[in-house]
Amino acid sequence: MAKLPLENLRVIDLTQVYAGPLASRVLADMGAEVIRVESAFRSSRGGPNPQQGAVYPDGNPGEKPYNRSAYYNELNRNKHSISLDLSNDQGKEIFLKLAQISDVVLENFSPRVMANFGLDYPNLEKIKSDIIMVSISAYGQTGPYRDYVSFGRGIEAMAGLSQTTGYQDSQPLGPGTAYADATAGLHAVFATLVALRYRRQTGKGQHTDLSLRESLSALMGEHIMDHSMNKRSPERKGNHDSAAIFQGCYRCRGDDSWITIALHTEDELRAFCNAIGNPQWTREPELESLLNWRQNQQKADMMIEQWTIQKDRYEAMKIVQQSGVRAGAVLDAADLNRNSHLKGRGFFETVTHPEAGTHALAGMPWKLGQTPGQVRMPAPCFAQHNDYVFAKLLGMSKEEIAQLEAEGIVTKVPIQ
Repeated sequence: MAKLPLENLRVIDLTQVYAGPLASRVLADMGAEVIRVESAFRSSRGGPNPQQGAVYPDGNPGEKPYNRSAYYNELNRNKHSISLDLSNDQGKEIFLKLAQISDVVLENFSPRVMANFGLDYPNLEKIKSDIIMVSISAYGQTGPYRDYVSFGRGIEAMAGLSQTTGYQDSQPLGPGTAYADATAGLHAVFATLVALRYRRQTGKGQHTDLSLRESLSALMGEHIMDHSMNKRSPERKGNHDSAAIFQGCYRCRGDDSWITIALHTEDELRAFCNAIGNPQWTREPELESLLNWRQNQQKADMMIEQWTIQKDRYEAMKIVQQSGVRAGAVLDAADLNRNSHLKGRGFFETVTHPEAGTHALAGMPWKLGQTPGQVRMPAPCFAQHNDYVFAKLLGMSKEEIAQLEAEGIVTKVPIQ
């Protein structure tokens, strides 16, 4: 196996839910040794109730649901796991010893938590001057909202995204996935790599304060700029996009089958009309230009759908794409899993987990020519690597580890 770009980098991962685990997963995919430090009392692995966010193989949580959650397994591949009680003084001492031999500490608690543990950046810096700490929180480590707690769905509203999503005559809508968490997680990866670059140049570590709200608000830049320049807020446009003069989503042949089409120029309009056979309605005066199409969107949408409803979505996409017009079939998870293009590029990787079974996971979203990452290990079972970390990395004896277990500082199963 080719040497991975982040080999010899050790990351302590205290994160839970989505944003933080996604960040540490990307680092692990690229070769970093990521050690998850988990609490026996507060596990984000998913409980036995699927309604709480956990999905299990064949819908069966099994005897150890905390090891079988699809959500956890997808976000935590290539990592190690230990259990450690950070509310205990001895547990904190062990954490500090681990920090001394690590490069990065990644956490996404509310800002008060690490300070209450006595494990905030000033204390970590005392024991390792070049340590890098990345703190992900809802609103950041400072400011009036500092101690407010939120998940990505709340942040999407607070960052202005939900207000732009939906139809003109409907309420604001959130995206179909935790977009704010994914954005923050990827920004956290970038921030970590920048801090590592700085450390290489100066020998100094630093603390990165990453706010989910600001991470997502940064992607709302054109709307913020529009308001600052024109005092204008974006309107909800449904399936229409401000980047295209005319855009829509149309039913195709089959059950719940759709295609999106976007037109940007008059040339694209003519090409699209040619592609669908120049039906009579395309020559009506009220639809003679792209601007007319936009002004008469409802009629144009109805006419376009008379053509798309007769076509398979992939067939329609191919016809429109070949005319030089942007178009894409609307796919769901099942479509993605069986998509020949993704399979042909090797996007999916088959992983066998000792308790969750064998499944395909989404692989690397980029392909480095010389050092491509890959799924090397399934997500760890709870506390799977206690012996590796405590005995091999920290040099503890079996007797010391047994005593920690007897005192509940280290556990082998979470306490549900």
